[in-house]
Amino acid sequence: MTNTPPPPTNASPSHGVVAAAIAGNALEFYDFVTYSFFAVYIGQTFFPAGDPFLSLLISVAVFGVGFVSRPLGGILIGAYADKAGRRPAMLLTIALITLGTLGLALTPSYASIGIAAPLIVVACRLIQGLALGGEVGPSTAYLVEVAPAGKRGFYASWQLASQGMAIVVAGAMGVAMTLLLSPADLASWGWRVPFLVGLLLLPIAIYMRRNMGETLEQHANPATKARIKPYTRLILLSILVILGGTVSTYVNNYMTTYAITTLHMAPAISMAATVVTGVCVLVFALIGGLYADKLGRKWLMIAPRLALAVVTYPAFMLLVAFPKPVALLLVTALLAALTGLTGAASLVAVPELFPREIRATALSVSYAIGVALFGGSTQFIVTWLIHATGNPLVPGMYVAGASVITLWAMWVLPETKAQAV
Repeated sequence: MTNTPPPPTNASPSHGVVAAAIAGNALEFYDFVTYSFFAVYIGQTFFPAGDPFLSLLISVAVFGVGFVSRPLGGILIGAYADKAGRRPAMLLTIALITLGTLGLALTPSYASIGIAAPLIVVACRLIQGLALGGEVGPSTAYLVEVAPAGKRGFYASWQLASQGMAIVVAGAMGVAMTLLLSPADLASWGWRVPFLVGLLLLPIAIYMRRNMGETLEQHANPATKARIKPYTRLILLSILVILGGTVSTYVNNYMTTYAITTLHMAPAISMAATVVTGVCVLVFALIGGLYADKLGRKWLMIAPRLALAVVTYPAFMLLVAFPKPVALLLVTALLAALTGLTGAASLVAVPELFPREIRATALSVSYAIGVALFGGSTQFIVTWLIHATGNPLVPGMYVAGASVITLWAMWVLPETKAQAV
Protein backbone atom coordinates (compact mmCIF):
# COMPACT_ATOMS: atom_id res chain seq x y z
CA MET A 1 0.00 0.00 0.00
CA THR A 2 2.96 2.36 0.51
CA ASN A 3 5.24 1.37 -2.40
CA THR A 4 5.03 4.85 -3.89
CA PRO A 5 7.86 7.00 -2.47
CA PRO A 6 6.59 9.78 -0.24
CA PRO A 7 6.84 13.36 -1.44
CA PRO A 8 9.58 15.50 0.10
CA THR A 9 9.54 16.26 3.81
CA ASN A 10 7.94 19.55 4.85
CA ALA A 11 5.88 19.76 1.67
CA SER A 12 4.09 23.07 1.12
CA PRO A 13 0.56 23.26 2.50
CA SER A 14 -1.37 22.97 -0.76
CA HIS A 15 -5.14 22.61 -0.76
CA GLY A 16 -4.70 19.03 -1.98
CA VAL A 17 -2.52 18.12 1.00
CA VAL A 18 -5.05 19.48 3.49
CA ALA A 19 -7.87 17.80 1.60
CA ALA A 20 -6.07 14.46 1.85
CA ALA A 21 -5.77 14.78 5.63
CA ILE A 22 -9.39 15.75 6.21
CA ALA A 23 -10.89 13.43 3.57
CA GLY A 24 -9.64 10.35 5.34
CA ASN A 25 -10.62 11.76 8.72
CA ALA A 26 -14.11 12.66 7.49
CA LEU A 27 -14.71 9.20 6.06
CA GLU A 28 -13.50 7.49 9.20
CA PHE A 29 -15.81 9.59 11.36
CA TYR A 30 -18.63 9.08 8.86
CA ASP A 31 -18.41 5.34 9.32
CA PHE A 32 -18.07 5.60 13.07
CA VAL A 33 -20.93 8.03 13.74
CA THR A 34 -23.29 6.42 11.23
CA TYR A 35 -23.57 3.59 13.74
CA SER A 36 -24.95 5.94 16.38
CA PHE A 37 -27.48 7.43 13.97
CA PHE A 38 -28.88 3.99 13.11
CA ALA A 39 -28.53 2.50 16.60
CA VAL A 40 -32.25 1.69 16.85
CA TYR A 41 -32.22 -0.37 13.64
CA ILE A 42 -28.85 -1.99 14.32
CA GLY A 43 -30.15 -3.08 17.72
CA GLN A 44 -33.15 -4.74 16.10
CA THR A 45 -30.93 -6.53 13.55
CA PHE A 46 -28.10 -7.83 15.73
CA PHE A 47 -29.38 -7.61 19.31
CA PRO A 48 -33.04 -8.67 19.29
CA ALA A 49 -34.78 -8.63 22.66
CA GLY A 50 -38.32 -8.84 23.92
CA ASP A 51 -38.04 -5.30 25.28
CA PRO A 52 -37.26 -2.64 22.61
CA PHE A 53 -35.47 -0.57 25.27
CA LEU A 54 -33.15 -3.48 26.05
CA SER A 55 -32.37 -3.90 22.37
CA LEU A 56 -31.52 -0.20 22.08
CA LEU A 57 -29.46 -0.27 25.28
CA ILE A 58 -27.39 -3.21 24.02
CA SER A 59 -26.91 -1.44 20.69
CA VAL A 60 -25.58 1.76 22.27
CA ALA A 61 -23.43 -0.36 24.61
CA VAL A 62 -21.81 -1.97 21.54
CA PHE A 63 -21.40 1.54 20.13
CA GLY A 64 -19.37 2.16 23.28
CA VAL A 65 -17.27 -0.95 22.60
CA GLY A 66 -15.71 0.95 19.71
CA PHE A 67 -14.19 3.28 22.30
CA VAL A 68 -12.52 0.49 24.29
CA SER A 69 -9.81 -0.02 21.70
CA ARG A 70 -9.21 3.70 21.11
CA PRO A 71 -6.48 4.11 23.76
CA LEU A 72 -4.61 1.14 22.29
CA GLY A 73 -4.91 2.64 18.82
CA GLY A 74 -3.76 5.99 20.17
CA ILE A 75 -0.67 4.51 21.80
CA LEU A 76 0.36 2.18 18.98
CA ILE A 77 -0.49 4.27 15.94
CA GLY A 78 0.52 7.54 17.62
CA ALA A 79 3.95 6.11 18.42
CA TYR A 80 4.16 4.77 14.86
CA ALA A 81 3.41 8.27 13.53
CA ASP A 82 6.18 9.74 15.69
CA LYS A 83 8.63 7.12 14.46
CA ALA A 84 7.76 6.37 10.83
CA GLY A 85 5.86 9.55 9.94
CA ARG A 86 2.36 11.01 9.78
CA ARG A 87 1.67 9.75 6.27
CA PRO A 88 2.17 5.98 6.85
CA ALA A 89 0.19 6.21 10.09
CA MET A 90 -2.75 7.82 8.31
CA LEU A 91 -2.63 5.17 5.59
CA LEU A 92 -2.76 2.48 8.27
CA THR A 93 -5.78 3.98 10.02
CA ILE A 94 -7.80 4.25 6.84
CA ALA A 95 -7.02 0.63 5.97
CA LEU A 96 -8.28 -0.45 9.40
CA ILE A 97 -11.49 1.58 9.15
CA THR A 98 -12.14 -0.03 5.76
CA LEU A 99 -11.87 -3.49 7.30
CA GLY A 100 -14.16 -2.63 10.21
CA THR A 101 -16.80 -0.97 8.06
CA LEU A 102 -16.80 -3.80 5.53
CA GLY A 103 -17.55 -6.31 8.25
CA LEU A 104 -20.30 -4.20 9.79
CA ALA A 105 -22.01 -3.52 6.45
CA LEU A 106 -22.02 -7.15 5.28
CA THR A 107 -22.62 -9.15 8.48
CA PRO A 108 -25.89 -11.13 8.29
CA SER A 109 -28.54 -10.56 10.95
CA TYR A 110 -28.95 -12.45 14.21
CA ALA A 111 -31.92 -14.23 12.66
CA SER A 112 -29.66 -15.59 9.91
CA ILE A 113 -26.48 -16.69 11.73
CA GLY A 114 -27.34 -16.46 15.42
CA ILE A 115 -24.79 -15.45 18.04
CA ALA A 116 -22.05 -15.07 15.41
CA ALA A 117 -23.73 -11.86 14.21
CA PRO A 118 -23.31 -9.76 17.38
CA LEU A 119 -19.80 -11.20 17.90
CA ILE A 120 -18.73 -10.04 14.43
CA VAL A 121 -20.27 -6.62 15.02
CA VAL A 122 -18.35 -6.25 18.29
CA ALA A 123 -15.11 -7.21 16.52
CA CYS A 124 -15.77 -4.65 13.78
CA ARG A 125 -16.44 -1.96 16.38
CA LEU A 126 -13.12 -2.78 18.06
CA ILE A 127 -11.27 -2.43 14.74
CA GLN A 128 -13.01 0.88 14.01
CA GLY A 129 -12.11 2.13 17.47
CA LEU A 130 -8.48 1.13 16.99
CA ALA A 131 -8.40 3.10 13.75
CA LEU A 132 -10.04 6.22 15.12
CA GLY A 133 -7.90 6.12 18.26
CA GLY A 134 -4.84 6.36 16.03
CA GLU A 135 -6.29 8.74 13.43
CA VAL A 136 -6.80 12.00 15.28
CA GLY A 137 -3.24 12.36 16.59
CA PRO A 138 -1.35 11.99 13.29
CA SER A 139 -3.89 13.92 11.20
CA THR A 140 -4.16 16.84 13.62
CA ALA A 141 -0.40 16.94 14.16
CA TYR A 142 0.01 17.00 10.39
CA LEU A 143 -2.38 19.94 9.96
CA VAL A 144 -0.66 21.92 12.73
CA GLU A 145 2.81 21.22 11.32
CA VAL A 146 1.97 21.95 7.70
CA ALA A 147 0.13 25.23 8.46
CA PRO A 148 1.67 28.60 7.48
CA ALA A 149 2.63 30.99 10.26
CA GLY A 150 -0.36 32.52 11.99
CA LYS A 151 -2.83 30.01 10.54
CA ARG A 152 -2.38 26.94 12.73
CA GLY A 153 -5.77 27.43 14.37
CA PHE A 154 -7.57 27.60 11.04
CA TYR A 155 -5.73 24.61 9.60
CA ALA A 156 -6.29 22.47 12.70
CA SER A 157 -9.97 23.48 12.77
CA TRP A 158 -10.44 21.51 9.55
CA GLN A 159 -9.99 18.39 11.68
CA LEU A 160 -13.20 19.14 13.55
CA ALA A 161 -14.83 20.62 10.46
CA SER A 162 -14.24 17.34 8.65
CA GLN A 163 -16.15 15.61 11.42
CA GLY A 164 -18.97 18.06 10.72
CA MET A 165 -18.82 17.06 7.06
CA ALA A 166 -19.11 13.44 8.09
CA ILE A 167 -22.15 14.18 10.24
CA VAL A 168 -23.81 16.13 7.41
CA VAL A 169 -23.35 13.32 4.91
CA ALA A 170 -24.39 10.63 7.39
CA GLY A 171 -27.46 12.63 8.39
CA ALA A 172 -28.37 13.33 4.78
CA MET A 173 -28.10 9.63 4.02
CA GLY A 174 -30.32 8.90 7.01
CA VAL A 175 -32.96 11.40 5.89
CA ALA A 176 -32.85 9.96 2.36
CA MET A 177 -33.25 6.40 3.64
CA THR A 178 -36.20 7.30 5.88
CA LEU A 179 -37.97 9.18 3.07
CA LEU A 180 -37.33 6.65 0.31
CA LEU A 181 -37.86 3.41 2.21
CA SER A 182 -40.69 1.96 4.23
CA PRO A 183 -40.05 1.46 7.96
CA ALA A 184 -39.81 -2.30 7.36
CA ASP A 185 -37.21 -1.94 4.58
CA LEU A 186 -35.23 0.59 6.61
CA ALA A 187 -35.07 -1.78 9.56
CA SER A 188 -34.35 -4.80 7.36
CA TRP A 189 -31.60 -3.53 5.03
CA GLY A 190 -31.83 0.24 4.46
CA TRP A 191 -29.58 1.12 7.39
CA ARG A 192 -26.72 -0.78 5.67
CA VAL A 193 -26.70 1.50 2.61
CA PRO A 194 -24.82 4.43 4.25
CA PHE A 195 -22.03 2.06 5.31
CA LEU A 196 -21.73 0.72 1.76
CA VAL A 197 -21.57 4.27 0.36
CA GLY A 198 -18.70 5.01 2.75
CA LEU A 199 -16.85 1.94 1.50
CA LEU A 200 -17.10 3.20 -2.08
CA LEU A 201 -15.43 6.49 -1.11
CA LEU A 202 -12.59 5.07 1.00
CA PRO A 203 -10.32 4.17 -1.99
CA ILE A 204 -10.33 7.86 -2.97
CA ALA A 205 -9.05 8.85 0.47
CA ILE A 206 -6.37 6.15 0.32
CA TYR A 207 -5.18 7.42 -3.07
CA MET A 208 -5.04 11.01 -1.81
CA ARG A 209 -3.06 10.05 1.30
CA ARG A 210 -0.49 8.09 -0.72
CA ASN A 211 0.53 11.39 -2.32
CA MET A 212 0.80 13.46 0.86
CA GLY A 213 3.99 15.11 2.00
CA GLU A 214 5.65 14.29 5.33
CA THR A 215 6.11 16.73 8.23
CA LEU A 216 8.05 14.60 10.73
CA GLU A 217 11.78 15.25 10.99
CA GLN A 218 13.09 11.69 11.04
CA HIS A 219 16.12 12.45 13.22
CA ALA A 220 14.03 13.92 16.03
CA ASN A 221 12.32 10.89 17.51
CA PRO A 222 14.58 8.60 19.58
CA ALA A 223 13.56 7.59 23.13
CA THR A 224 9.95 8.65 22.64
CA LYS A 225 8.70 6.91 25.80
CA ALA A 226 11.29 8.64 27.97
CA ARG A 227 10.37 12.03 26.53
CA ILE A 228 6.64 11.67 27.19
CA LYS A 229 6.96 11.28 30.97
CA PRO A 230 7.67 14.97 31.73
CA TYR A 231 4.45 15.85 29.90
CA THR A 232 2.16 13.63 32.03
CA ARG A 233 0.46 16.60 33.70
CA LEU A 234 -0.27 18.26 30.35
CA ILE A 235 -1.64 14.99 28.99
CA LEU A 236 -3.99 14.66 31.98
CA LEU A 237 -5.20 18.24 31.53
CA SER A 238 -5.65 17.60 27.81
CA ILE A 239 -7.84 14.59 28.61
CA LEU A 240 -10.07 16.82 30.76
CA VAL A 241 -10.27 19.40 27.96
CA ILE A 242 -11.29 16.68 25.53
CA LEU A 243 -13.84 15.36 28.06
CA GLY A 244 -16.18 18.33 27.56
CA GLY A 245 -15.94 18.31 23.79
CA THR A 246 -16.52 14.58 23.69
CA VAL A 247 -19.63 14.64 25.88
CA SER A 248 -21.08 17.55 23.89
CA THR A 249 -20.32 15.87 20.57
CA TYR A 250 -21.89 12.55 21.48
CA VAL A 251 -24.95 14.14 23.04
CA ASN A 252 -25.34 16.07 19.77
CA ASN A 253 -24.95 12.83 17.82
CA TYR A 254 -27.49 11.21 20.16
CA MET A 255 -30.18 13.75 19.25
CA THR A 256 -31.55 11.53 16.47
CA THR A 257 -32.05 8.58 18.82
CA TYR A 258 -33.31 10.95 21.55
CA ALA A 259 -35.89 12.49 19.22
CA ILE A 260 -37.16 9.08 18.10
CA THR A 261 -37.21 7.23 21.44
CA THR A 262 -37.84 10.03 23.99
CA LEU A 263 -39.67 12.76 22.07
CA HIS A 264 -41.41 10.28 19.72
CA MET A 265 -40.74 12.31 16.59
CA ALA A 266 -40.78 10.91 13.05
CA PRO A 267 -37.47 9.39 11.88
CA ALA A 268 -37.09 11.84 8.98
CA ILE A 269 -37.37 14.88 11.29
CA SER A 270 -35.02 13.25 13.78
CA MET A 271 -32.42 12.60 11.10
CA ALA A 272 -32.71 16.25 10.03
CA ALA A 273 -31.30 17.17 13.45
CA THR A 274 -28.19 15.24 12.46
CA VAL A 275 -27.77 17.35 9.33
CA VAL A 276 -28.15 20.54 11.36
CA THR A 277 -25.52 19.28 13.81
CA GLY A 278 -23.06 18.61 11.00
CA VAL A 279 -23.57 21.94 9.26
CA CYS A 280 -23.13 23.90 12.49
CA VAL A 281 -20.02 21.97 13.53
CA LEU A 282 -18.52 22.46 10.06
CA VAL A 283 -19.19 26.20 9.92
CA PHE A 284 -18.48 27.14 13.53
CA ALA A 285 -15.35 25.00 13.78
CA LEU A 286 -13.81 27.02 10.95
CA ILE A 287 -14.94 30.27 12.57
CA GLY A 288 -13.44 29.09 15.84
CA GLY A 289 -10.15 28.26 14.13
CA LEU A 290 -9.97 31.66 12.46
CA TYR A 291 -10.58 33.56 15.68
CA ALA A 292 -8.26 31.29 17.67
CA ASP A 293 -5.51 32.64 15.40
CA LYS A 294 -6.62 36.23 16.06
CA LEU A 295 -7.59 36.19 19.74
CA GLY A 296 -5.70 33.22 21.17
CA ARG A 297 -6.63 29.66 22.04
CA LYS A 298 -7.81 30.06 25.65
CA TRP A 299 -10.50 32.68 24.99
CA LEU A 300 -12.00 30.62 22.17
CA MET A 301 -11.93 27.48 24.32
CA ILE A 302 -13.42 29.00 27.46
CA ALA A 303 -16.18 31.38 26.30
CA PRO A 304 -18.25 28.89 24.24
CA ARG A 305 -17.72 26.16 26.86
CA LEU A 306 -19.01 28.51 29.57
CA ALA A 307 -22.05 29.19 27.40
CA LEU A 308 -22.65 25.45 27.06
CA ALA A 309 -22.49 25.03 30.83
CA VAL A 310 -25.15 27.73 31.24
CA VAL A 311 -27.60 27.19 28.37
CA THR A 312 -27.68 23.43 27.72
CA TYR A 313 -30.09 22.49 30.51
CA PRO A 314 -32.57 25.31 29.73
CA ALA A 315 -32.35 24.36 26.05
CA PHE A 316 -33.46 20.81 26.84
CA MET A 317 -36.23 22.17 29.07
CA LEU A 318 -37.50 24.14 26.08
CA LEU A 319 -37.26 21.11 23.83
CA VAL A 320 -39.17 18.85 26.24
CA ALA A 321 -41.84 21.50 26.84
CA PHE A 322 -42.28 22.09 23.09
CA PRO A 323 -41.32 18.83 21.32
CA LYS A 324 -41.74 20.28 17.85
CA PRO A 325 -39.41 20.00 14.84
CA VAL A 326 -38.45 23.69 14.97
CA ALA A 327 -37.48 23.41 18.66
CA LEU A 328 -35.43 20.28 17.97
CA LEU A 329 -33.52 21.94 15.14
CA LEU A 330 -32.92 25.20 17.04
CA VAL A 331 -31.63 23.46 20.17
CA THR A 332 -29.46 21.16 18.09
CA ALA A 333 -28.03 24.11 16.14
CA LEU A 334 -27.22 26.07 19.29
CA LEU A 335 -25.40 23.21 21.02
CA ALA A 336 -23.52 22.16 17.88
CA ALA A 337 -22.41 25.73 17.12
CA LEU A 338 -20.97 26.23 20.61
CA THR A 339 -19.33 22.80 20.47
CA GLY A 340 -17.71 23.68 17.14
CA LEU A 341 -16.30 26.97 18.42
CA THR A 342 -14.72 25.58 21.58
CA GLY A 343 -13.67 22.30 19.95
CA ALA A 344 -11.70 23.99 17.16
CA ALA A 345 -9.63 26.01 19.62
CA SER A 346 -9.05 22.92 21.77
CA LEU A 347 -7.82 20.85 18.83
CA VAL A 348 -5.07 23.33 18.05
CA ALA A 349 -4.18 24.17 21.65
CA VAL A 350 -3.59 20.55 22.72
CA PRO A 351 -1.06 19.54 20.01
CA GLU A 352 0.76 22.86 20.46
CA LEU A 353 1.52 21.83 24.05
CA PHE A 354 3.90 19.07 22.92
CA PRO A 355 7.16 18.95 20.91
CA ARG A 356 7.02 17.54 17.39
CA GLU A 357 8.81 14.27 18.19
CA ILE A 358 6.08 13.14 20.62
CA ARG A 359 3.16 15.26 19.36
CA ALA A 360 1.21 12.51 17.58
CA THR A 361 1.60 10.10 20.51
CA ALA A 362 0.66 12.65 23.18
CA LEU A 363 -2.34 13.92 21.24
CA SER A 364 -3.47 10.42 20.28
CA VAL A 365 -3.29 9.19 23.87
CA SER A 366 -5.03 12.30 25.26
CA TYR A 367 -7.77 12.17 22.67
CA ALA A 368 -8.27 8.41 22.72
CA ILE A 369 -8.45 8.14 26.51
CA GLY A 370 -10.74 11.17 26.80
CA VAL A 371 -13.08 9.86 24.13
CA ALA A 372 -12.91 6.24 25.35
CA LEU A 373 -13.84 7.15 28.93
CA PHE A 374 -16.45 9.80 28.22
CA GLY A 375 -17.55 9.41 24.60
CA GLY A 376 -18.05 5.67 24.70
CA SER A 377 -20.11 5.88 27.88
CA THR A 378 -22.16 8.99 27.12
CA GLN A 379 -24.95 7.50 25.03
CA PHE A 380 -25.23 4.40 27.23
CA ILE A 381 -25.39 6.44 30.46
CA VAL A 382 -27.84 8.98 29.04
CA THR A 383 -30.11 6.25 27.65
CA TRP A 384 -30.09 4.33 30.93
CA LEU A 385 -30.62 7.43 33.11
CA ILE A 386 -33.57 8.63 31.03
CA HIS A 387 -35.17 5.20 31.40
CA ALA A 388 -34.31 4.81 35.10
CA THR A 389 -35.36 8.31 36.22
CA GLY A 390 -38.02 9.11 33.66
CA ASN A 391 -36.34 12.52 33.32
CA PRO A 392 -35.84 13.57 29.69
CA LEU A 393 -33.59 16.46 30.79
CA VAL A 394 -30.69 14.13 31.64
CA PRO A 395 -28.65 15.03 28.50
CA GLY A 396 -28.66 18.71 29.48
CA MET A 397 -27.45 17.92 33.00
CA TYR A 398 -24.72 15.68 31.65
CA VAL A 399 -23.32 18.29 29.25
CA ALA A 400 -23.45 21.02 31.89
CA GLY A 401 -21.59 18.89 34.45
CA ALA A 402 -18.90 17.88 31.97
CA SER A 403 -18.49 21.51 30.91
CA VAL A 404 -17.69 22.62 34.46
CA ILE A 405 -14.84 20.08 34.71
CA THR A 406 -13.50 21.04 31.30
CA LEU A 407 -13.59 24.75 32.09
CA TRP A 408 -11.20 24.22 34.99
CA ALA A 409 -8.71 22.36 32.79
CA MET A 410 -8.95 25.02 30.06
CA TRP A 411 -8.25 27.73 32.61
CA VAL A 412 -5.14 25.95 33.92
CA LEU A 413 -3.58 25.29 30.49
CA PRO A 414 -1.15 27.90 29.13
CA GLU A 415 -1.87 30.02 26.08
CA THR A 416 -0.14 28.40 23.08
CA LYS A 417 -0.77 30.87 20.24
CA ALA A 418 2.87 31.97 20.18
CA GLN A 419 4.23 28.47 20.79
CA ALA A 420 6.76 27.25 18.21
CA VAL A 421 5.90 23.93 16.56
